[in-house]
Amino acid sequence: MSDPRASAIVVAIIARCRVGLGFAFGVLAFWLARPTLWTILAGSGVAIVGEAVRIWAAGHLNKSREVTRSGPYRFAAHPLYVGSSIIGAGLAIASGSVTVAVLIAVYLAVTLTAAIRSEEAFLRRVFGDAYDEYRHTGRVDVDRRFSLARAIANREHRAVGGLALGVLLLVLKATYNGLFWRVQAGR
Repeated sequence: MSDPRASAIVVAIIARCRVGLGFAFGVLAFWLARPTLWTILAGSGVAIVGEAVRIWAAGHLNKSREVTRSGPYRFAAHPLYVGSSIIGAGLAIASGSVTVAVLIAVYLAVTLTAAIRSEEAFLRRVFGDAYDEYRHTGRVDVDRRFSLARAIANREHRAVGGLALGVLLLVLKATYNGLFWRVQAGR
């Protein structure tokens, strides 16, 4: 798009709709998935690492109140999205399907790029020089400890529940299709 305002509107719409789009993509991914015991175990392990990154980030984030610089924000500007990407990779592995892996990659590339652009515009508008300094001079540590209460206030428990539900659905699909037990029995 050549009009920056139109482009910004599209980015904002995608960023706002990413959860709903995630459900739609999730249904399609579930339909196409071919999970087995081993793909679920391997993928779940990767996804749990991604969720741990998200919990760590959410436990440091004071959303819309400051430029967060503690915890994983010392290393990455968007650690929640890093965690989401790792979860996506884990779920792609768990699905046992290259088609699902491509679908997840496309979804994450489009929606996370839009979310990052939208958030960075917001942070620059609200925090101005403080955000630009954070982005350009490196990740300066702030002495703040992780807080589970802060992670819960940032609703990270919803992501934990969503991940658990996604893995459970893959287990159920693998069981229903007989792939879970066939692989386990070595057939």
